[in-house]
Amino acid sequence: MAFLSGLQGKALYRAASACCGAAFMLYGWDAGVLGGIQSTPQFREAIGNPTGAFIIPIIASVYNLAAGVMSLCVTLFGMQLGRKRTILLGDLFICIGAVLQASTYSVGQIIAGRIVCGFGIGCIASAVPTYMAEMSLEASERGPEVSYQLALLITGVALAYWVDLGFVQGLGAHPWLWRIPLAMQSCFAIFSAGLLFFLPDTPRWYYARGRNAEGDETLARLYALPVEHEHVQLVRAEVMASLQEENDTADKFNFWLLFWDNSELQFGRRLRTSFLILWAQQFLGINMLVYFSTQIFSNLGYDAHLSGILAGVLNTVFAIASYPPIWLIERIGRRALMFWGAIACGVCMLVYVILTTLPASKASAATNWAAVVFIILYEVVFAIGWLGTCWVYGPEIAPLKYRHIAGGLGAAGEWFSTWVMVFGGGTGINAVGAKIFIWPLLNCVVAAAYVWFCCPESMGKTLEDMDILFALPAARERMEANATGIHDRRASLADSIGEKRQNSGVTRREKVGGMKV
Repeated sequence: MAFLSGLQGKALYRAASACCGAAFMLYGWDAGVLGGIQSTPQFREAIGNPTGAFIIPIIASVYNLAAGVMSLCVTLFGMQLGRKRTILLGDLFICIGAVLQASTYSVGQIIAGRIVCGFGIGCIASAVPTYMAEMSLEASERGPEVSYQLALLITGVALAYWVDLGFVQGLGAHPWLWRIPLAMQSCFAIFSAGLLFFLPDTPRWYYARGRNAEGDETLARLYALPVEHEHVQLVRAEVMASLQEENDTADKFNFWLLFWDNSELQFGRRLRTSFLILWAQQFLGINMLVYFSTQIFSNLGYDAHLSGILAGVLNTVFAIASYPPIWLIERIGRRALMFWGAIACGVCMLVYVILTTLPASKASAATNWAAVVFIILYEVVFAIGWLGTCWVYGPEIAPLKYRHIAGGLGAAGEWFSTWVMVFGGGTGINAVGAKIFIWPLLNCVVAAAYVWFCCPESMGKTLEDMDILFALPAARERMEANATGIHDRRASLADSIGEKRQNSGVTRREKVGGMKV
């Protein structure tokens, strides 16, 4: 694997994307794999046929709580460990958890396995978006890349559902087959870790830790240029200036800034937004539909087989719809996608609630199928507007030296809000039926208002520009004056480098070890 240590330019970036993509597909697989097997008699018999009403929900949901707890822990050790080693730690947890789950013969062991896997996903969810955002060469690459990672996540969910469905068909003859999908979690983790082990951490992390020589080397490798090249030196100067500004400001981060922020660079507001935007994502109701899709379709009067097929179709359409944002996010912008996405999700949810709460005299097969259509349409809109966008927005607006905190808070917001919505939603569906979806309907309106008033557009800005975007007026004027010369020279050099590569026919290829890749 020595050739991986010599990768440069786009080849290095794509290798980083591949290992992070595998980690996020694992994230999706892990979220969906238990759902297809937890109700089978063979699985329940293997863990001792638990009779308590809350045993299976605990087995499913303890994973969310463990991921949330680990995400908060990443805020404490993430900067010391680094983005790369945090992901590697997550992969290690996943391998251990997969072995525990696939070999389980008791409720205690399966719960322990789910907790360990949850710890792993907490590390991965906290670090992957930050790693890829900081490895991006240009501002225009950041949004599509993180959106791509999230598309792979949902592809993992859909893939897990269909693989489960296939293995479940053979449980009658081979009652141990349910163990294979659980063991397959480790395949994604081994691929991700095996590739990432030979890749560097991000140049911005190296600079933040004072490891400037390694930061210079990684930055030069990403641009496939010598360290002394002016473009590399200008990017370095921009990163170092941002770090210096953050270090020089009189206001240092403390816990209370999350609630009352008067810092020059709005540290607290930016970290709070990283948490709230992912909390809001789940409060739109997406996981209520994903987790309980089979039950929702059954409540519409469809039999178990058709409900299972519709749930599979729903997950597959969701996965397909998660790919367009790769091309849309740098054309429409984060703020517009989230604002209009929340409005459209609210409209879909409103129509669904109306169709499913009609009096029996007015309900019909047509209204039921219309409700199915609006559930699917909701997931399409959500995938385009909110799935990847908030995962891009949270890490990119965070201050460099606190970006690990933003990643951890964002992932914690995602997992704790998922737990609230899944437990509250599951209880509500059993208690009041489709009326429970009035809750996420109202949340759609609140989320749209929050984005409109509290989330400035970050499209097209470098990570170092975020300090200027959120700074108070006096600090903004000072920073804009200092940054103007660097930005202009960097843009000029970037255009020059692009023209040279285009003229030489090496637009998207870089020389690595004497070969073009």
